[in-house]
Amino acid sequence: MSSKQYFENIASQWDAMRESFFPESVREKAASVAGVEAGKVAADIGAGTGFITEGLLRRGTRVIAVDESEAMLALMQKKFGTGSAIDYRVGESEHLPVQSASVDYAFANMYLHHVENPANAIKEMARLLKPGGRLVITDLDEHNFEFLRIEQHDRWMGFKREEVQRWFDEAGLKNVKIDCVGDDCCAASETGSGEATVSIFIAAGEK
Repeated sequence: MSSKQYFENIASQWDAMRESFFPESVREKAASVAGVEAGKVAADIGAGTGFITEGLLRRGTRVIAVDESEAMLALMQKKFGTGSAIDYRVGESEHLPVQSASVDYAFANMYLHHVENPANAIKEMARLLKPGGRLVITDLDEHNFEFLRIEQHDRWMGFKREEVQRWFDEAGLKNVKIDCVGDDCCAASETGSGEATVSIFIAAGEK
């Protein structure tokens, strides 16, 4: 099953699942590191049902929400409605439907481990940034919990931080910093085969 099909299937359950995986402090850390300001424009890549977007809206940011799952975006639209504050767009990791150099911030939370080519996905997100814009990614450190690949259709078992650093550098980003969010992602196997606790990193770079 593809990641897209998986998320289409579990869209209606995602908010409850997300609450058990990681706390809201993850998005607050991401917004703080980005230095989010009211009136600016942000792209929420792999937006899902709007976890990151919700925090951005509270800060007065306009959001372009991109996801490959139409079911996820439909639920997100029911939650936040339509209007000038959010623009919902269906798109894939290497072909994001956003104009180059058009956003002040780009965010991707728990997105990178679901894409086929993380390096290309980061380059594509960097393309969206205005000069001085910031890309902030929150995702999983490298782990060995195989059931996450099987049950949640993760493509990658987290990442080495030095790899993420290299990908940011190759995307032309500067002032790159990678650190711990300070929270873990926790998940239990549906079959009872185990429980995972994985640390979450935050990577930020400037165009």
